Amino acid sequence: MKSKLINGSEIKGVLFKKLSEQTDSRGSFTEIFQKHWNAALIEGVQWSVVKSKPKVFRGMHLHRRHDEFFCLIKGKCLVGLKDIRPGSSTENDYSLYELNEKDLSSLIFPAGLLHGWYFFEDSIHIQSVSESYTDYKNDDNIGCVWNDPDLGIPWPFNKVEISERAKNFLKLSEIQKLNNP
Repeated sequence: MKSKLINGSEIKGVLFKKLSEQTDSRGSFTEIFQKHWNAALIEGVQWSVVKSKPKVFRGMHLHRRHDEFFCLIKGKCLVGLKDIRPGSSTENDYSLYELNEKDLSSLIFPAGLLHGWYFFEDSIHIQSVSESYTDYKNDDNIGCVWNDPDLGIPWPFNKVEISERAKNFLKLSEIQKLNNP
């Protein structure tokens, strides 16, 4: 099973990087980030390990000021991205990536993309952001309804486990009004 872009198109500024796992009789070693990968867009100031249960959906989130790094290290998930950056050459495009622990990959993406992840099984991912969670402001942590038809992301499921906060997320049209005052 390969980690890959499974639907949509490549979005400008997103780096999908296949990782190289070095194995021997002791186990394995994998570099998950190297600045020379042209990944300099993220200057991670906070690194987190996140555990998720099956059928959990995290997102869709919009950060206007900070970039993000995502690397699944255990389990299987889908990562959906939607470019809502005004004037971007890939504005309104979406990407849907499948990641799994057997084919390690990372995604690095810039501010201005709606993003969310769905976990098929018990999973662990590493996440980095270029702004500390303690510094987030309401204008930089905007939530969008994960299954809003206007997103155009063909999620292959109907029922998800979401946070209480996500139950009150905005529709894409409302976020676009905020984004284009």
